[in-house]
Amino acid sequence: MQKQYIIIGAGASGLCSAIVLARKGIQVTILEQNKKVGKKLLATGNGRCNITNSDISPKHFHSQNPSFIKEVLKGFDTKKIEDFFNSIGIYFTTAPDGKVYPMSLQASSVVNALEYEASSLGVDIITECKVNSINRQNNNFILQTSKDIYTSTHLIIATGSLAYSSLGGSDSGYEFASLLSHPLIPRYPTLVQLKTSTTYTKICSGVKTDASVKLYANGEFITQKDGDVLFTDYGVSGLAILDISRFVSMHLAQFAYCQLQIDIMPHISKDKLTHMLLSCIDKNSQKPLWLYLNGFINHKLAKAIIQHSKTKIKYEKELNRKEIAKIVYSIKNFSLDIEDTRGFDRAEVVAGGVDTTYINPKNLESKLIPKLHFLGEVLDVDGDRGGYNLHFAWVCGMRVADV
Repeated sequence: MQKQYIIIGAGASGLCSAIVLARKGIQVTILEQNKKVGKKLLATGNGRCNITNSDISPKHFHSQNPSFIKEVLKGFDTKKIEDFFNSIGIYFTTAPDGKVYPMSLQASSVVNALEYEASSLGVDIITECKVNSINRQNNNFILQTSKDIYTSTHLIIATGSLAYSSLGGSDSGYEFASLLSHPLIPRYPTLVQLKTSTTYTKICSGVKTDASVKLYANGEFITQKDGDVLFTDYGVSGLAILDISRFVSMHLAQFAYCQLQIDIMPHISKDKLTHMLLSCIDKNSQKPLWLYLNGFINHKLAKAIIQHSKTKIKYEKELNRKEIAKIVYSIKNFSLDIEDTRGFDRAEVVAGGVDTTYINPKNLESKLIPKLHFLGEVLDVDGDRGGYNLHFAWVCGMRVADV
């Protein structure tokens, strides 16, 4: 039988692998359960598609098998990804923070170019096709689907993960891996908002501020992330929260008590802030305490700080060094008890997945079943925010053609 590939999933790694394989003259069929290809791709980078990052290094990726990441990334830097996209008519622009986007700043241009290139190379893309079962027979893969029965010599599982289930994310790839005797690393959501049982966030819901966020698990310092924090009715969001969420999610999965300590004014030292607040007290002022603090901080946040500090005073004229110390402490250590994340449906990425110990990093082929490949997010690899997860997906797609 002539070499034939079936790819389950028309996302980033699925479309990329289809193109590189078809360019080698290999017959490729993609089976996609959604109506259109690249549905999750269209939502990335707030619709602009953060394709990759100018700073590609294993330090931006996570796995229980770090050496696997190093091997996969070796030789596949930002320039390699750019060359591939230039070959399909997509050109890059790089933001000051290192994030790389299509010059059009439209995710749709990336999806359209990938789909056009795959189709023009003869890739058969079958949408609204759900794979129900996979069997091995005479060294071939037999796939029972909602549309037909398909047979191939090689099979690529590029189904993505549980993240963004509203955009087609599912756990089908994990189910296929289990059926094909591949061990799984426990999954948990990452790059996700956090829920708190602390009521202060409801007071300042809708307020966004630059902050420095520290995570403590069972009282032990874990990590710190800097960036904006958005307070909400359910808890916290924002870039710093997304960045720290992986570590929160991991410790919550281990039943640890997780607490965030947020420095709401990270660019002003405790001493300087104390001096500022003390120096402008008017001992004759009837001004409410929240209004006094509003000269330094958002009024909603000021009210939350007052509650957090447990100060009993109500007016500016009552302030003294002891009460200012309480307020400064709360501003620099605004603590929130984290009870949960917002789950897989709200997560941008999922940590955990197919155990990479059993995957060849050179071409993503299974070490247990020949001619079976796992690509992208279905694997136990997740990247930081900033284009790293898509970079890994493209690299997987290119490496699978190393046959």
